Amino acid sequence: MTEKNRRAAALLHHRAEALKRGEPVAPPIVQSSVFHLPGEPEAAYQYGRFGHPNWDAVEAQLAIMEDAPCVAFPSGMAAIASVLYASLKSGDRIIVPSDGYYTTGALAQEFLSPMGVTTILHPTLALEQSSFDGVALVLLETPSNPGLDVCDIAAIAAKVKAAGARLVVDNTMMTAFGQRPLDLGANIVVSAATKAPGGHSDALLGHVASRDDALITRIRDWRRLAGAIPGAMDAWLVHRGLETLDVRLERMCATAGVIAARLQDHSATVSVRYPGLNTDPSYALAKNQMDNFGFIIGLTLKDKTVAEGFLSNCPLIAQTTSFGSVHSSGERRARWGDAVPDGFVRLSIGCEPVDELWAAIDKALQVM
Repeated sequence: MTEKNRRAAALLHHRAEALKRGEPVAPPIVQSSVFHLPGEPEAAYQYGRFGHPNWDAVEAQLAIMEDAPCVAFPSGMAAIASVLYASLKSGDRIIVPSDGYYTTGALAQEFLSPMGVTTILHPTLALEQSSFDGVALVLLETPSNPGLDVCDIAAIAAKVKAAGARLVVDNTMMTAFGQRPLDLGANIVVSAATKAPGGHSDALLGHVASRDDALITRIRDWRRLAGAIPGAMDAWLVHRGLETLDVRLERMCATAGVIAARLQDHSATVSVRYPGLNTDPSYALAKNQMDNFGFIIGLTLKDKTVAEGFLSNCPLIAQTTSFGSVHSSGERRARWGDAVPDGFVRLSIGCEPVDELWAAIDKALQVM
């Protein structure tokens, strides 16, 4: 049994040992913000901002997947915010990717800068050669979102540690079933369970994972005091989604590899980025560092008009700004201001049968 398979099996049965005869196998949704609390307030649950049964259930699953304690939040950005606010102080300097998810940099520059925290933007591929002297925290994405550049987590982690800083890895693009940053030396993982872990575009959730017990305690305290808490229904939905994550990822990543190879040879394509293509500049490092190549494809078409027409003409691609769902989705990322060509489309491959999905993509490209 591989370590990944052990974790996948444990996700499905992690509640079994605590179940009593006649109790539900699936965790119930606890729609209560208050709990019975007579006398002294010593109880498993006291008030909905302090703790909740549905958080406990999904955090237990996430901890199995990450092989580390986890704290759940109402979104991936709330998870990132918790790490920044719980870890930093006035005078600190941090590095965030200039070519990653733009909201992270915007949060740091707009809200941390007035508090005396300096934010340095760095492209993903330059991080390994960067100096981290005088830096308190480094946040990276690999593969980067949306460009799919890959950097060496272990090499960067060693340099960050030597500089006395903390390394935070946003692992939303891969999940712990595709890449294990904590095993490679990262101090903290943040991830949006809104994406592949939930998998059905019906829940918002994020989490922080770390093997630093003091840091996890501080982040949990920050959640309690700041009130950045997930909803019971969202936690329940992600718990259910995590039970099928392993099998969904297997289908999604296998299909992505087939689609990426066919897109690379298509006459309508200007370029394709996918770490699983042996011609991709990230291939060698991705093969060594990642357990699979993911389900995201970077597709560059001729221009904005062609890209928008392709998305409109393909019935099996949902036009959304998220990714990681059972349905394939795509969007032209330049519309958000990302530093990509106007014809760049981020494709998130879902669970559709591969031949049906390719037929729809091919037909939509041929119309253009």
